[in-house]
Amino acid sequence: MNMASLPDRPAADGPILRIGLTGGIGSGKSTVAGILRDLGAWVVDSDALAHRLTAPGGAAIGAIAAHFGPEVIDASGALDRARMRERVFEDPDARKALEAILHPMIGAATQAEARRAPAGTPVVFDVPLLVESRHWLGRVDRVLVVDCPQALQVQRVMQRNGWTAEAVERVIAQQAGRSARRAVADAVVHNEGLDLEALRAQLRTLWQFWVGEPPRP
Repeated sequence: MNMASLPDRPAADGPILRIGLTGGIGSGKSTVAGILRDLGAWVVDSDALAHRLTAPGGAAIGAIAAHFGPEVIDASGALDRARMRERVFEDPDARKALEAILHPMIGAATQAEARRAPAGTPVVFDVPLLVESRHWLGRVDRVLVVDCPQALQVQRVMQRNGWTAEAVERVIAQQAGRSARRAVADAVVHNEGLDLEALRAQLRTLWQFWVGEPPRP
């Protein structure tokens, strides 16, 4: 785990209470989020909130259907994510339109979820597109990036989701590059060749350094 301070985010006077967590697809970010939750963090998962917004009856479904047509809504009434993925890959304007619908809703939902955290509890904002949405850098005290080689990202997602290598690489190409994420990081977890216990040990050390309290056993 490498740590580097950023001059545009001043040192906190007390414990770090707002942490932005990000990483590319297949980096192991969800695993890191789970460990931080076990250590005592209140984790706000922006991807889970996006799924809720685009589930049957979700708040974003009406606007998405109105803009893109009923063909992007599946038989259950949820967003057809595979079809929409193809649409935004082929048409940058479609991507921008979808983001214009979803991002304000996701932003409001993340802040509402953060307000539910018990007083004094560190909040971890799990945001896959934290670097791409630059406004997040001003909302958190520190940024934690989970990083691994692209070949490992592809392998993990193929095994997890059953996607082709080409499909994974297309998603990676739409995300910020590894160097861009590392450039905004206060700490980087290199999630390659680590077993779960080694990863947990690194995060326990970081937790004590940032939060200033012993992590949960």
